[in-house]
Amino acid sequence: MTVEFQLFLPQMRMPLPTMVERVQAAEAAGFAGVALMDHLAPPMALDQPMYEAMLTAGWLAAHSSRLTIGHLVLCDAFRHPAVLARQAVTLDHASEGRFELGIGWGSVPHEFEVFGVGDTAAKVRVQRLAETLEVVRALWAGEIVDYDGEHHHLAGGQQLPVPLDQIPIVIGGAGPKTMALVEAHADWWNCPIYALDRFDELKGEAGRARPSTQEMIGLVPDEDRRAQVTELTQRRFGQMGPGVTVGSSAELIEHFGARAAAGVERFYVWFTDFAVPETVAQFGAEVIEAMD
Repeated sequence: MTVEFQLFLPQMRMPLPTMVERVQAAEAAGFAGVALMDHLAPPMALDQPMYEAMLTAGWLAAHSSRLTIGHLVLCDAFRHPAVLARQAVTLDHASEGRFELGIGWGSVPHEFEVFGVGDTAAKVRVQRLAETLEVVRALWAGEIVDYDGEHHHLAGGQQLPVPLDQIPIVIGGAGPKTMALVEAHADWWNCPIYALDRFDELKGEAGRARPSTQEMIGLVPDEDRRAQVTELTQRRFGQMGPGVTVGSSAELIEHFGARAAAGVERFYVWFTDFAVPETVAQFGAEVIEAMD
């Protein structure tokens, strides 16, 4: 089975030129895409600068030529579906078909309270996402849309242009209601870090959606630096438990090979050193090349 690697690059802690450097390093290293995050404030890092998700995606698309550009994942409540549909098509055209719509119903309910963007109840948020997906896909068809839902209402809405082709939809999550949306709407399903131990069970609920996982990786460049990489990883991301893997290139090939054998087709790699170009290049040369 052919697998692909995408770079998960949260747009925080680094200026935009540094992000461009990271993305171009990923493109040169053989990554297939880059995925950003979507928050109104940086989770657990409120003192850090952060950039808006869709504008950053457009900027990185303009500074790359081959990579898929998307998010892991956009928060549905932050955008009206008509706005989201228009943004997605704009990025689709601007990137010549390289944009993917990654979306979920929000992983940090506290943001909803702080910024007043919607109901924090999980049931309400997942219902809103279901309607958003229906509205977005209807608008992408270019036809006149009448829609009367619990959360969204359109009376004769229409948007042009339509997507260049089909904009892939990526839905992340693991709950029963989310998996139902994956089965109904998604081209890709991302199993989040907290649910990796349930991947085999959840994969059967994803329908036609191709499975991916998010992987927190501490690449050990050589044995002399293993202790340093392990300490850094634990200090920064130890709270993520089994979702973190520290290892040499050979160990990571074995790790990803086992995941691929279980059915994973895409890996979103989140480097614990924030994807410095040297790490990205070594991962591409030694891990991606070996699994190509």
